[in-house]
Amino acid sequence: MEYTYDTQNVCSMQIHFELDGNVVRNISFVGGCNGNLKAISKLVDGWTVEQIEEKLAGNTCGRRPTSCADQLAIAVRKAYNKQQKAG
Repeated sequence: MEYTYDTQNVCSMQIHFELDGNVVRNISFVGGCNGNLKAISKLVDGWTVEQIEEKLAGNTCGRRPTSCADQLAIAVRKAYNKQQKAG
């Protein structure tokens, strides 16, 4: 299923991704540091929600309390939880 997450406190505005069970694919960011976000998207494509959370959750950007990577971890967890409830 496709999901869109509106980010908070980062340069990117949205994250788009597909979730198949707990596997995340086809990640793309709207806005933000284009090269870095393309790289992150390629690196974690096919990872599980848990793997993304383990590696990316809690990463910060400068003085911000979050980062685009952290926002991705939050986004995939929220989507997964929503998927499980709809089950």
